[in-house]
Amino acid sequence: MQEEFDQYIVSFLQSFPDLNSEELAFMRSYLTVETYAKKAFLFKCGEVQKEIGFVCKGLLRRYYINEKGNKITTGFVNENKYATDYPAFIRQQPSKYYIECLEPSIIIKLPYEKIQEGYRKFKRSEMYGRLIAEYVLTVQTDRVESFLFKNAEERYLDFIAQNQDIINRISLSHLASHLGIERQSLSRIRSKISKR
Repeated sequence: MQEEFDQYIVSFLQSFPDLNSEELAFMRSYLTVETYAKKAFLFKCGEVQKEIGFVCKGLLRRYYINEKGNKITTGFVNENKYATDYPAFIRQQPSKYYIECLEPSIIIKLPYEKIQEGYRKFKRSEMYGRLIAEYVLTVQTDRVESFLFKNAEERYLDFIAQNQDIINRISLSHLASHLGIERQSLSRIRSKISKR
């Protein structure tokens, strides 16, 4: 198992080609790898997220519970993506979200304190921090704008186009919730598209 974990870390570090050996050694010194069972939580609403998760294997969903007690899915996180409520993470404030594993998952953890230490010590670390922040911002903005400027069918077609790798791994209920529609509406949209 440790050998497999080491391979994940080596693979993860390769996504930082601009870091020198000292910077890579510092990063490697604090990374941990954890396995999560299906239905386990990376973190829950009300908790302060102490670590960003990088998904090596598996699939997670982010959701919140609305005033009616419904779970509203706001995103999915699969391989080679970061699992985080980033605004709450960088402020070290309690999250409003749950991040739950939809599949057994293997996740690399990057602690907040060590990330901040890396920023202080190494200039290039700040650049990678900025790139992660920019990625998270664009994902969140795209989601908000899809509700402002697109109808449900357009949101569904966009989701299919951008998520070929996970579309068969998520339930229709979770997908409908993510798209902001009832499951029956999603079934109608899928049926209409299949007849084209």
